[in-house]
Amino acid sequence: MTTLVRHITFDCSDAHTLATFWAGVLEGSLADDDLPGDPEALVTTPGGPTLLFVTVPEKKSAKNRVHFDLQPQDRTRDEEVDRVRALGATLVGDHRLPDGRGWVTLADPEGNEFCVERSAAERAATDG
Repeated sequence: MTTLVRHITFDCSDAHTLATFWAGVLEGSLADDDLPGDPEALVTTPGGPTLLFVTVPEKKSAKNRVHFDLQPQDRTRDEEVDRVRALGATLVGDHRLPDGRGWVTLADPEGNEFCVERSAAERAATDG
């Protein structure tokens, strides 16, 4: 018998708003019965984890100890950074290197950090 990760859960100030952001980033979908103001919201992602957002009274107070490293599939790293910034992410750190390697650290609307890495095609082009 195995143990499965059922959800990855985010404590947040506004479950619906943050779930909507992450549904856009991961091209997933919000559960049909999740509405603005609900204390919880569930995002299903294609081929990936289910994310659960739970409204809590406390604000984020420190750097994340766990974060997502996102690898775009049909876009370049730079195109993905531009896309998620347009969805509401903010730049935390730019670690791109002149040779094409590196990553970009962003934060979601509530300050949770995540990274955008190179696509598989970009890795193949620079890593050989």
